[in-house]
Amino acid sequence: MLQSIVFAVVALLALGFAYFQFSKVRANILLGKDEEVTGPTASRWKNMLLVAFGQKKMFKRPIPAVLHLMLYVAFIFTQIELIEIFIDGIFGVHRWFLGPLGGMYNFVINTIELLSILAFVATVIFLVRRNVLFIPRFHKPEMQGWPKLDANLILVFELILLACIFTMNGTDVVLQDMDPDHYRPTNFAVSGFLGPVLFGDLDAATLHTLERVGWWGHILMVFVFLNYLPKSKHLHILLAFPNTYFARLKPQGQMINMPEVMNEVKTMMGLGDPDAPAPDMNAPLPEFGADDVTQMSWIDVLGAYSCTECGRCTAVCPANITGKKLSPRKIVMNVRDRAEEIGGKIRSGNTEYAPNNEGLLSVHNFDDGRNLWDYITREEIHACTTCNACVEACPILINPLEMINKLRRHEILTEAKGPADWMPLFNSIENQQRAWSVGSSRTAWVEG
Repeated sequence: MLQSIVFAVVALLALGFAYFQFSKVRANILLGKDEEVTGPTASRWKNMLLVAFGQKKMFKRPIPAVLHLMLYVAFIFTQIELIEIFIDGIFGVHRWFLGPLGGMYNFVINTIELLSILAFVATVIFLVRRNVLFIPRFHKPEMQGWPKLDANLILVFELILLACIFTMNGTDVVLQDMDPDHYRPTNFAVSGFLGPVLFGDLDAATLHTLERVGWWGHILMVFVFLNYLPKSKHLHILLAFPNTYFARLKPQGQMINMPEVMNEVKTMMGLGDPDAPAPDMNAPLPEFGADDVTQMSWIDVLGAYSCTECGRCTAVCPANITGKKLSPRKIVMNVRDRAEEIGGKIRSGNTEYAPNNEGLLSVHNFDDGRNLWDYITREEIHACTTCNACVEACPILINPLEMINKLRRHEILTEAKGPADWMPLFNSIENQQRAWSVGSSRTAWVEG
């Protein structure tokens, strides 16, 4: 009875705190501007099932794909045992599924244990890949500090979780001979061998303690992992599914046009709507592109939070390969970091971030004097060739190019800035509607 109460309290606290953290992530994603989700729903479900659930794009690199698949499948099947732990913890029973499943129970647990062995192998290999083998995409400047520690921490958590599973099952097997009424006989493939080897010489009291350590260790690691996710790149475990569903369905290479610019061009070319009202010359100039998270789409911010930091985008980026500063992964990480900064400051309620103390602090009156240019240098976005290699490489359909293009648009169209060798081209297009600055009229060749 006491254990059930303790379990219920711990579970409520852990789940409540996790809900609080995930609600902050949701609020940060919604800092982005509204964007209508268009296109056939069937195509979106197909993307989610094939790319997020089916890991389709991972297999462009077979070795890490197979290792990732080992962890992924083990993670899914382990949830069955997690559900049983919840039932056992709340109702004070032991291996509740053994009753309704009967002989199938051994098959389920054996599957979980065999997958756990594969997950152990994959985890060790991933640790070696990240810390012993020099794989360039894991050692870029943006991966120093917390990103590197984060990647290793989750692998260590995985090893602890696996140790708890086999401690729980291994001691259970040995205790079945000592207390068959409580520890009902099972036929576990891995633990049936490991249990007697590792724990066979221990007394009943020690075995009971270790079994509880394994059981509590398992559920506590799950709670730790759940509350760790909102601060980790491993949030992609959850967000990869909505990100692939809401990913834009437009063909790669097709840029999203801005209505303000398109209408202006049509007017200049005499193709505008003749019945449209005359523009208000006193209206403030519109903002083009984005220089902060609040001017980007919520779909872009969702992509930033979904990023796995795998570096596949940066590994295929021609600008990065040739030694330029651009790293598409860094751009995505910077958008996420800035969203975290804005969200945290808004939730602080500090009116220092509301100019002239204009009421309650919100995204509509927020201004901390910073923007994405405090994270991203102009040299980085100028280096992009808009080749879409990063978009093609992303295993969960994040579009770094869209973020880069919005930053470029803001610089060129709103700030009227840019590299010196770009500006004559843009000025000529704006003033004379052609790329080359030539003195004669564009239509001179047809006159007369």
